[in-house]
Amino acid sequence: MRPELLTAPPAAPAARQAPLHGLRLPETAGQHGPAAEPGPEPVGLSIVVPVYRGASTVGTLVAALSALRPAGGIEIVLVNDGSPDNSAEVCRRLAAEATVPLTYVEHARNFGEHNAVMSGLRVARGSYVITMDDDLQNPPEEVLKLYDHARLGGPEGRGWDVVYTRYAVKEHEGWRNLGSRFANGVADLLLDKPRGLYLSSFRCMSALVVREVARYAGPYPYIDGLIMQVTQRIDSIEVRHLKRMEGRSNYTITRLVRLWLNLATNFSLLPVRLATFAGIAMGLLGIVAALFVIAEAMTGETPSGWASTMTVTLLLSGVQFLILGVLGEYVGRSFLSANGTPQGVVREVVRARPVSPPTPGEAP
Repeated sequence: MRPELLTAPPAAPAARQAPLHGLRLPETAGQHGPAAEPGPEPVGLSIVVPVYRGASTVGTLVAALSALRPAGGIEIVLVNDGSPDNSAEVCRRLAAEATVPLTYVEHARNFGEHNAVMSGLRVARGSYVITMDDDLQNPPEEVLKLYDHARLGGPEGRGWDVVYTRYAVKEHEGWRNLGSRFANGVADLLLDKPRGLYLSSFRCMSALVVREVARYAGPYPYIDGLIMQVTQRIDSIEVRHLKRMEGRSNYTITRLVRLWLNLATNFSLLPVRLATFAGIAMGLLGIVAALFVIAEAMTGETPSGWASTMTVTLLLSGVQFLILGVLGEYVGRSFLSANGTPQGVVREVVRARPVSPPTPGEAP
């Protein structure tokens, strides 16, 4: 394979930023190696893998994916999301030794899994794109099953726009499975998605969906929410889920909460509406309580004092702060988006593709 370092070509800033949609590329321009060649040809399947603390597993994953022979060819896209281990060194070595087209994207710092996937989608060139984690819990051999179902299934065999995977048995830790069920339950309420559809990070998308999803420029992407805004031609298949081979999950309670906030505040106004309903309900409760106080006073008894007053005060204050918090989350995200907070900052993009063997009589 011949790795090439790709950066944005020299152009006016406005023209260069237009198609990137929130993705900041390096300011330097140029290409290492021989003169620039035409862009790579499209392939049947691109596989986007966000890499974070994956130095011990990504090599095994790439080797297994490289052995696959999907219709139309395969391309692997590795996105190093500011991993603190030596994932960058491992990915560069994989690019230098790759036997199939491989693209390595390096983020300048950690932006999050969905942000890393967005960066990968923008450089993927497949007619279909599969996203999967680097932890080997999704068997690489299931990739062909997912790809074939996406391109050969669907109404009248025209293919599905998106195919998700579901697991008969999930091998995540207990708290992670509980968090996933909660997130999918919230998505049922907030997103316009097929009821009961399990939202998995191991999914296959058509080039149409990838193109539309990649248009999103905000700093808080949620891939599944963007998908639901694009299409309803969605299906799912059952695949195996393996136990983690190395280390532990990179998801923490904090990361899951951030993911839920992205889901709740980026793709639905339901939290604001719920806050409105809570305010109306507390207002009605206050009217009922006032009627009781008036009736008690008219009977000549002294209205109940400190305990009831404090209870009502604390209850109303709690609801008010909850409403302010929800509104503050929306306003804060709008401010950061308007302020140009980047979705991802790409340090460099390295494309490796096979070197064609010399023709007879041509010097190697």
